[in-house]
Amino acid sequence: MRSAHLLRSVEVTDVVDVVITPTYSGCPAMDAIADDLRSALSPLGLPVRIRTVLSPAWTTDMITPAGRAALESYGIAPPGAVPHGEGPTPLTLGVVCPQCGSIDTEELSRFGSTSCKALWRCRACAEPFDHFKAL
Repeated sequence: MRSAHLLRSVEVTDVVDVVITPTYSGCPAMDAIADDLRSALSPLGLPVRIRTVLSPAWTTDMITPAGRAALESYGIAPPGAVPHGEGPTPLTLGVVCPQCGSIDTEELSRFGSTSCKALWRCRACAEPFDHFKAL
């Protein structure tokens, strides 16, 4: 199986060989992702080997529409959907609030709960939220 997401490949022989790529180097979620993969694959009864690769680098362009919808459902504003290097550089005047849909938002801190997110607040509903940074 091949994918252009965090999960790069899975090959099953006498071992389940899984290749994953972090969103950021040093992403703290990678250990949890690897643990979840081991748990999900353990019923196969085979040893599981998980490798982390950094190339090609992951970018936010790889987030699918379903992935963007999932981020929003968890209260995280996804990055813009303009692929890097294609067309003019988008100008971000605001980020859409994942709670109420308002564009009347403000960045509180460039650094959020993790390295890949910034902390924003909606002026309309007053809710804080994470915004996944574009890479």
